[in-house]
Parts: sequence; structure tokens; C-alpha cells
Amino acid sequence: MDTSKTRFLLLGSAVIALGIVFGTALWLKLGPRPQFGSASDSADGLNQYGSVPDFSLTERDGTNVNLGRLRGKVWVADFMYTSCTDTCPLQTAMMAKLQAEFAGKPDLQLVSFSVDPERDTPQALTNYAARYRANQKRWYFLTGQRDRILRLVQEGFHLAVAALPNDNEPSGTIPHSPRFVLIDKQARIRGYYDSRELEAFVRLKNDIETLTKG
Repeated sequence: MDTSKTRFLLLGSAVIALGIVFGTALWLKLGPRPQFGSASDSADGLNQYGSVPDFSLTERDGTNVNLGRLRGKVWVADFMYTSCTDTCPLQTAMMAKLQAEFAGKPDLQLVSFSVDPERDTPQALTNYAARYRANQKRWYFLTGQRDRILRLVQEGFHLAVAALPNDNEPSGTIPHSPRFVLIDKQARIRGYYDSRELEAFVRLKNDIETLTKG
């Protein structure tokens, strides 16, 4: 193969790789955003962004978790998958920090939803949760049917997630929202927080304190 053809192929590969990286970034930046609607003020000073619809998914121990099991709890949701090498490790590490910092708040629950349920079996989630010392009573890792999870993320939490793993991207990357969602004891969404922004994480902790007072 002559030098010019080799350079052309290398350049083409580089362009494709950059396109994948920038495409994913652009999708997360310009893709579906939280549909805040008309947020209303409340006595605690936090806004309301609608309510989480009922759902039924499987926890890593094989038990069923639905919305009724979370009522009466303040909870933080995030969206991840165990083979993710992008924002998921950061998100999960931050959830672990919340678990440690709010250990004295029994009415706070953490809930991680897998956006790759076919590969994230209960056993896979058990192994992943163990790496972060997730307390099984305080921190759920949920999996289930893909269509149910996608509908819940997109229509229930109003966040972005790709419909299927993209096999053209490294490790079958699944673009999804890196935001945490704070939900109150009546299953109302009270805030969205970008895991990539330290200021947002501080705001999340302050808002958790507000909702778990008393």
C-alpha cells in the first residue's frame, strides 16, 4: 500500500473517531433535556417538576422494587450501566459519597437504574455494587425490561438515553444523561443536578438536607 493511501486511511479513521466522540457529546448537550414545565414554589423553597410514575423493576437481590416501596422516602436517582467508562464511574462514586455522608438519615434512599438491562443482570449489578460498598438496604441497583426502563427515563424523569447500545462506539457506549434526580417523599421531582459539576453536587446535598429535616 502506497504512503498516500495509508495516510488517507489513517485520516479517515481519525475523522470517524472524532465524529463518534463529538457526536456523543453533542447528543448529551443538545439531546432531550429535563422537561421542567411550570415548576411551582413550595414551603421548603424547592421547585416541583412533576411526579415520578409508577414502575416495577428488579433489584440486584432479585426482589421487586416499585414506586410504592419508595414512598415516604427522599431518594436520589441516577442512570448508569456496569460496563460504562464515561460518566458512570464518577456518578457511582458520588452516590457512594452520599451514602457515607447521609448514613445518619434513614429516610434517604439511593436508586441507580441500569440503562443496559440485558447485560446488567442482578449478578452483574451485585458485583458492581460491591465495588462501591453499596448498602443493599440504602442503595438499590435496578434492572428490568429495556422498554420499561427507557420509557421511565424519558417519560418519567424527562431525561435523555439512547434506545440501544451503539456498537460503533467503544465498548458499546450508551449515551445517557449524567444528571442526578432528587425525589421527595410524595414521589415529586424536586431537582436535577449534573454530576460533572461540583457546584451542582453541593446543591444536591443541601437540597437533601432540606427535604430530610425533622
